[in-house]
Amino acid sequence: MAPKGDNVVVSNMKLERMLSMKGGKGEASYANNSQAQAQHARSMLHLLEETLDGVQLNSPEVPFVVVDLGCSCGSNTIYIVDVMIKHMIKRYEALGYEPPEFSAFFSDLPSNDFNTLFQLLPPLANYGGSMEECLAADNHRSYFAAGVPGSFYRRLFPARSIDVFHSAFSLHWLSQVPESVLDKRSTAYNKGRVFIHGASESTAIAYKKRFQADLAEFLRSRSQEMKRGGSMFLVCLGRTSVDPTDQGGAGLLFGTHFQDAWDDLVQEGLINGEKRDNFNIPVYAPSLQDFKEVVEADGSFFINKLEVFKGGSPLVVNQPDDAVEVGRALANSCRSVSGVLVDAHIGDQLSEELFLRVERRATSHAKELLEQLQFFHIVASLSFA
Repeated sequence: MAPKGDNVVVSNMKLERMLSMKGGKGEASYANNSQAQAQHARSMLHLLEETLDGVQLNSPEVPFVVVDLGCSCGSNTIYIVDVMIKHMIKRYEALGYEPPEFSAFFSDLPSNDFNTLFQLLPPLANYGGSMEECLAADNHRSYFAAGVPGSFYRRLFPARSIDVFHSAFSLHWLSQVPESVLDKRSTAYNKGRVFIHGASESTAIAYKKRFQADLAEFLRSRSQEMKRGGSMFLVCLGRTSVDPTDQGGAGLLFGTHFQDAWDDLVQEGLINGEKRDNFNIPVYAPSLQDFKEVVEADGSFFINKLEVFKGGSPLVVNQPDDAVEVGRALANSCRSVSGVLVDAHIGDQLSEELFLRVERRATSHAKELLEQLQFFHIVASLSFA
């Protein structure tokens, strides 16, 4: 039997220092469980390129700077940065200009596994030669790279220094779990649940307010850092329901088998109910209106495009008829994004017990998961005038 968990609650103040996708290259790592994000990102490349076509071109004497916010530690961010820079090089060349030098900043919270990310980064092409020689160098990058640790809900860069901001699958992560959700005296107290899905209206309102306050801070910071004529391409989990307690795909991921696995630990006496109730996933999938209200209230950015995009399933499996593979894929997907928080809350051994139960439950509902688990994304293309 696994040891019982203690009742230490991870402070919201520590979330920024702790939150990350699961690092390394193991079976449950983000690097090995982000194929769905890669597929969804590729399906939206035409929207990204439309955004890049609207970016103002400056003098080739001035370096062109792109940023991926919430880059995590897999190869997806490297692929996207490569796409952005190659597209901008084509734009310069189409106008008969010599392309400028390019810089790319990979940014995420300090707890992100930057070591794994930098090991995946291709070597820099020989910048002593021409841009054509750089581009012809196979498996090399044509840009200078750097990591920037810190929360994107605050300033990260000097004023008027960035041409393009990109952020995908990150803005649904809140800066913290709303305090009222963990307060037994509050009507928003999320008793018996570890996620907003299916929770009370008061809990949902608390999550929505936190999301909108965070997004407002995000936009305020970017409006100071972006060059005039720059653009942003943002993608986050979204929902089609007007009801915030219906979190769509995120609800199925965190509000069903994951929730039931926590209940299993309580019923088996491995943790107490209070320990479960003090854990909440700091994720909110906004509606289009939730997102639009904040952008319009900020007023710094022109909305080129704002829509809900059907991304598909987060489960990537070789044999859809193999229930065991589906169950393992669901558990690994869930663990790759929430495992670090679970480990910190109940310890490694109980975390292992939890995700074994997630896998077991998902295996018994494999067909249902493949049919119903679909993610929708909010896609925003914004320009800074």
